[in-house]
Amino acid sequence: MKSKELRQMTNEELNEKLKALKVELFNLRFSNATGGLKNPLAINLTKKDIARVETILRERTLSAKAE
Repeated sequence: MKSKELRQMTNEELNEKLKALKVELFNLRFSNATGGLKNPLAINLTKKDIARVETILRERTLSAKAE
């Protein structure tokens, strides 16, 4: 997911996306542990998406405090 797309979302949408990504990461890790994961790179991509969402939420929090 691109940062541009994430920046257009509201805070509520970002929080929902974050929850969904964390559930997806859990499921990917579970599949990897049981040997059913076909694309191990998906774990890294999901982690990076989580980091992007958290970064944007943090930027918005800091800018709101500054104002």
